[in-house]
Amino acid sequence: MALKVLTDLDSARTQYYHFKAIIIAGMGLFTDAYDLFCIPPIMKLIGRIYYRSPTDSNNLYEVPRTVTSAMIVTALLGTVIGQLVFGRLGDLIGRRKVYGFALMIMVLSSFGCGHSICTSRTCVLLSLGFFRFLLGIGIGGDYPLSATIMSEFANRKTRGAFIAGVFSMQGFGILASSTVTMIVCSIFNRANGGNDGADLAWRLILMIGAIPAGLTYYWRMMMPETARYTALVERNVPQAARDMEKVLDISASQIVEEFSTYLPNSPRSNYSLFSKTFIHSHGLDLFACSISWFLVDIVFYSSNLFQSQIYKRYLSNNHNVNAFQEAFEVAKIQAIIAICSIIPGYFATMYFIDRIGRVKIQMMGFFFMAITLLAIGIPYYSYWNNNTNIGFMFLYGLTFFFSNFGPNTTTFIVPAELFPARFRTTCHGISGAVGKLGAIIGSIGFLWASHNKKDGYNEGIGMTASLILLAGVCVVGMITTYFFTSETMGKSLEENENIGINEDHQNESVGNDY
Repeated sequence: MALKVLTDLDSARTQYYHFKAIIIAGMGLFTDAYDLFCIPPIMKLIGRIYYRSPTDSNNLYEVPRTVTSAMIVTALLGTVIGQLVFGRLGDLIGRRKVYGFALMIMVLSSFGCGHSICTSRTCVLLSLGFFRFLLGIGIGGDYPLSATIMSEFANRKTRGAFIAGVFSMQGFGILASSTVTMIVCSIFNRANGGNDGADLAWRLILMIGAIPAGLTYYWRMMMPETARYTALVERNVPQAARDMEKVLDISASQIVEEFSTYLPNSPRSNYSLFSKTFIHSHGLDLFACSISWFLVDIVFYSSNLFQSQIYKRYLSNNHNVNAFQEAFEVAKIQAIIAICSIIPGYFATMYFIDRIGRVKIQMMGFFFMAITLLAIGIPYYSYWNNNTNIGFMFLYGLTFFFSNFGPNTTTFIVPAELFPARFRTTCHGISGAVGKLGAIIGSIGFLWASHNKKDGYNEGIGMTASLILLAGVCVVGMITTYFFTSETMGKSLEENENIGINEDHQNESVGNDY
């Protein structure tokens, strides 16, 4: 028998606080996307400052792709650590108690990224990498906490849309990153008309990204602990009812129940993390969430493979523009992609996810990502490499659209719905950490694969083979989703956590656990 406080949460009408929670919880994802997508234009500015030819002042060099990838990977390594550590802490001591700390790490490290006191290239890049690593820890901690908090506050009918709304803040982070970059570069370009001030400009762009997250710190601290954590983990049902009354239009006096009716001492509710019972009950779900996230992040972060190809097609020759103009053009392309494909993908998920379900959207996303990657990859050298047209940009945008109207969003949602309350942030953190290992492969492992010798690196397998391989990854993702991912639409969180538990578990002894 479910607690009335939980059934009231599941049936609560959509209220103002739900939308407020989307903004508060989503600001960490906003900062994550802002940080990731400001790197390409920032690297254009850094290239003009620290990669100038010592013999020819007019010869301006690009930052090596290995350096750009290293900047991304340092943040991803921090994200892996943050997801594992904060995910576990969220279950052990509470979501609210560590939520503000994760945000504060993001804010301080964002400012730290722009406050390097170094003047040499090596020192600047090492300092930037260090603070990006710390930033990744904060971002990683925010992932499981934000998803779980939103899932535990939401009602069952619109829970998917609300969690997708939190994740959609990434799209606005990308748009904000591009907008801020264009504004800062326009101001410096008008003031200087050359490359002077580029060292200050990239620092400002990074630090401005910390402001929106910092402004939400107060509201995060004012959020009560989720009623599900208080009732099911701390076992304090009266406090859960009082906390819910503070934020939702439900009277605590109406929630009268006997805690013993929930059978808190049932053996099935006392097994430990990674016990035999846990593995038997939830191991397949954890595998499904982890492998799906791993596969989609390989593809998502490998988009850097052909980002440079887009820049070559649509950007002016860097000898004909100054640093600010070049960074402006990169940011403009990113803004166009965000408006035309990334944000619409998030909105499509928000609209359909509680109508057609998580599994169908995830499979569809993987399928169409594979199709678009094949459409780019197969004729890449015979057609796309020699033709500058809108078709290439359209297909590139479709990969982002179906990533977000697909597995990039659903892999964030499903782990927050499947697992018991006392393991929920831990399992979400594990799934996300495995996903970010895929992101590291996408950022580094495929870097060599797309190269020809003329790129200045050892010869790889080329763009065609690389993109076909990524399409194959999408096909594997579609297959694993079909066979292993559980549908959570329309069910309460308590119903979802029992999906993987078979009836024969009722006869298992707690003594089998370890």
